[in-house]
Amino acid sequence: MSKWNFYTAKELKPRGWMLRQLEIQAKGLSGNLHKVWPDVRDSAWIGGNCEGWERVPYWLDGFIPLAYLLEDEEMIQAAKKYIDAIIDKQASDGWICPCAENKRARYDTWALQLITKTLVVYYECSGDERVPDVIYRALKNYFELLRDGKISLFNWGKFRWFETFIALNFLKERYSDGWIGELARLLKEQGYDYDEAIELWKTPRKIWRFKTHIVNLTMMLKAEAVSYELLGEEYTDKAEKYRRILDEYNGTVFEGFTGDECLSGISPVQGTELCSIVEQMYSYEQLFAFTGDNKWAERLEVLAFNALPATISEDMWSHQYDQMVNQIACIKLFPFSHFGTNGPRAHLFGLEPNFGCCTANFNQGFPKLALSAFMHSQGRIINSVMLPSVLKAEGVSIELKTDYPFENKARYTINAQREFDFVIRIPSFAKNVRVNKKANKTEDVEIRVKEGKTDIELEFDVDVRLTDRPNKLKAVRAGSLIFSLAVPFEEKRIEYTARGVERKYPYCDYELLPKGDWNYAFCSDDFSLKFNGVGEYPFSKDKPPVTVVADMQKINWGTRIKLKSVCRKTPKSLKPISDIEKAELFPYGCAKLRMTEMPLIK
Repeated sequence: MSKWNFYTAKELKPRGWMLRQLEIQAKGLSGNLHKVWPDVRDSAWIGGNCEGWERVPYWLDGFIPLAYLLEDEEMIQAAKKYIDAIIDKQASDGWICPCAENKRARYDTWALQLITKTLVVYYECSGDERVPDVIYRALKNYFELLRDGKISLFNWGKFRWFETFIALNFLKERYSDGWIGELARLLKEQGYDYDEAIELWKTPRKIWRFKTHIVNLTMMLKAEAVSYELLGEEYTDKAEKYRRILDEYNGTVFEGFTGDECLSGISPVQGTELCSIVEQMYSYEQLFAFTGDNKWAERLEVLAFNALPATISEDMWSHQYDQMVNQIACIKLFPFSHFGTNGPRAHLFGLEPNFGCCTANFNQGFPKLALSAFMHSQGRIINSVMLPSVLKAEGVSIELKTDYPFENKARYTINAQREFDFVIRIPSFAKNVRVNKKANKTEDVEIRVKEGKTDIELEFDVDVRLTDRPNKLKAVRAGSLIFSLAVPFEEKRIEYTARGVERKYPYCDYELLPKGDWNYAFCSDDFSLKFNGVGEYPFSKDKPPVTVVADMQKINWGTRIKLKSVCRKTPKSLKPISDIEKAELFPYGCAKLRMTEMPLIK
């Protein structure tokens, strides 16, 4: 296997549409959560009286790289305030979580696993030399408590044991202590073996289980990759085995899985939790880095360019807990919830619809994607995901100008003080690849870059095509982008206070009320692609950067019995009830209300 290493936020900076997306995020909920949300603002992690478990570590995990990528000094100081408070409160024996000593045995140490992972992120961004020792003492204490039986893994910590390996691998690079490997083995021994859960994934039911919890599963995909070396095991690509089974029985068109909140089967009208999207992205980033296998980077693109923006408002002040592939309304469900183990408001946009975990956790999605644009290994550099960026490291400067994935062109300007091998990962769907206007094999571009200046122009084509989906439905795809029929809607603001948490504009709740028809079918497989240019909002609901023109006709689709705001899983009838219409399909990430999987009628 070929391993790649990440660059830091000091070396790699976003540009173009990626920079605008991060700036929007910083002006939205991510950049203001510590000002408006009690569970972060008044957290026990910094001496307050609110939640002292996963929410501050989750938020910092995305807020920190966002702050450093944007070089926003106010945000950097806010991050430092939280990190300083956490470090200052670390106990003399190394325990770091806000929990009294006599309550440690009942404290779910998922929070410990998460905060050490977040501290690694902080160190990589800030270079704060306090951090390695803080992580060392926290995890050595963890080892001693587990070894002596004073605590044990249970609940979330038991099912997310592998998350600790981000920090353990960090320590292994700096220390040779034997306890690091012993802790790795202890965690695996006490942690859950997901091989035992596979049969449950094949028959999803509306029963809440850790074993079928969608976020546990998307985190788990990276487990072998991040742990096999420290455990002294052989890598067997378990992630691919697990992914295939999950996709076969719970797959979605954006290559995630249904889980609202546990696995929900094959259906375009079941939900997918936002936490699962950003965790699946992170798993794929780690899988590509540890294995060098292109399939993980390509799958990362599909999630990042479709599922992630689809479930967050354009201004990034609100988000959904659950998104649906065919989502015709976002209205409180009545008289019952359509979702497997989530409530009737889970698909509303808001501050914390359903549960607040996604409020804190969605922040990591775009910043960590930006940090995955370029990677390096033994003097080689790879452009792993084509995102507009500038890289300055190791005597090399690379500027990448591109509107990918909306347009399939890229221009690289390289200034080098040394020779090096430069690799551009080419997606498997690319056709007619041209490098500096010359035909190139449809495979990774590898160039030996000399000292001085080098310009590279890359172009390729993609087909706009129908892809097969279960239940005899189809979806339109062009490269990494999925396209949907956007349903026009009216936004209804809902401002209120519940359990002491205020929801007010712009971080109130929102219902999306449909104001147009959605009951369509494809009546041709002939499509045309139109590039419109990327505007102020890259995933704009009004001015999408790229569209597909399709021939469509209305059919009698129908809604769920007693739930008029949820369409049927499959249409009642395929008989056309209108003339052929020219419809403009939007990228999935731009269409907040949408029909994505539809039948093809002739």
